[in-house]
Amino acid sequence: MKRKVWIITGVAVLAFGGVLSLFEDDSDTAEAKSPKPSATPPTEPAGKPQPAKEAPGPTGIPSPDTTQTEALIRALRTIEPGLVEKQKRAVDRSRNVCQDMKGGKDAATVQSNAKARFEGGAVPSLTDEQAGQIVTAVRSSFCG
Repeated sequence: MKRKVWIITGVAVLAFGGVLSLFEDDSDTAEAKSPKPSATPPTEPAGKPQPAKEAPGPTGIPSPDTTQTEALIRALRTIEPGLVEKQKRAVDRSRNVCQDMKGGKDAATVQSNAKARFEGGAVPSLTDEQAGQIVTAVRSSFCG
């Protein structure tokens, strides 16, 4: 019995919301739908390729292209195969390491942060040497 009451209540709420939307002022919705100016600069002509090393991702953090991603994954796999068990996660963590480097953090902090980012799950612990190798892999693959 309670289940029927919840279903009927839910249907009534949806129907009421639909009726209310019919009475909305169109001037507000037209303004909300108007395109906003983009913060990204226009793209260059096809004849001028952008350097992949400096191509930031949607968050402004440099992001590797396909070739650089393959090199990064190979390098991380040689350090510890578990680092690339989830490749997208490995790339995201590598981008954060790159952000630390580009942000001017000292080498010890970059290495310590890399170790903390990559430990856990399939890799319960890393040595300081492995953390340094991760930083080197990130730098040499796309964040030079």
